[in-house]
Amino acid sequence: MTQSATVRGSRRKRREWLPFWLILPTVLVLLAIQVYPAVYTVWLSFQDRQPSGWTFVEFENFRRLFGMGLFGESVGHTIVFLVGYAGLTLVLGFIIALLLNRKLRLSGLYITLLFIPWIIADIITGMVFRLLVVPDYGLLTGFLQNPSFLTGEGISILTAPRPISWFGSFPFPPSPAMIYLILASSWRALPFITLLILAAMQTVPHEIIESSLIDGANSRQVVRYIMIPLMLPTLVVALFSLTLSGMNGVGMIFSLTGGGPGTSTEVLSYLLYAIGWRQLYFGRAAALALIIAVINWLLITGTLRITRLEQRSS
Repeated sequence: MTQSATVRGSRRKRREWLPFWLILPTVLVLLAIQVYPAVYTVWLSFQDRQPSGWTFVEFENFRRLFGMGLFGESVGHTIVFLVGYAGLTLVLGFIIALLLNRKLRLSGLYITLLFIPWIIADIITGMVFRLLVVPDYGLLTGFLQNPSFLTGEGISILTAPRPISWFGSFPFPPSPAMIYLILASSWRALPFITLLILAAMQTVPHEIIESSLIDGANSRQVVRYIMIPLMLPTLVVALFSLTLSGMNGVGMIFSLTGGGPGTSTEVLSYLLYAIGWRQLYFGRAAALALIIAVINWLLITGTLRITRLEQRSS
């Protein structure tokens, strides 16, 4: 009896530890590719590279970062880019979803074609859009080099100077290169946002829409007072997704504008690349990475809170 009880106890212990051993490889991978780099970034943000090695400098990297004029300029560029990119993509995605929701002929083909930009990498998309405006042989060069479109005859949209700012040092209106970057980024993200909105649009009960039309509401009122309130959680998630991807994306800027002309398209994510890998100020780059991580955390927390409030109110 004692021996059988011991065998049953050992089997029970093995069954209890089995889930741990099953998830251990995943935990080790996460520690290697997420936890360790995060901890190392925090450590690096308080260090400075000296001839003798790494030196602890407390918050000096943050002070130097905030003292850079380019940092404040990049914050302004980031705000302009995010507002233009997220707003344009959300509006266009909603309009296209409305059209696809009407059950058009060949709508399945339209959705398939619409999804093509989403499978193209940011780097490739930036290179394609750059080729469209290359002087002499770009497909859009003849139109965009029109003096009535850009100031200065024969100037490429990627090298045209930024207009005089309306708000002091804040970069608005943006440079033509920033506008072109927003259009290219919106084209890349449009398929996913359109399908996300379309899926939410198809969950709106048709009975409510039909009854509102019978009561005398027009199509605009149905969209404004019925569809948008019912789709608001999905729209918030779409806006959050666009903001987060625009905040952290660097591939499109790298291949399309390179942060130029000058620094007119240098957002925070590209500034991080420039400080870390061009100037080799790894401590300052780590400090900027922490700032961007805090902004991402605030975006995630705010989105989750808004979504919970919407769920409670519904």
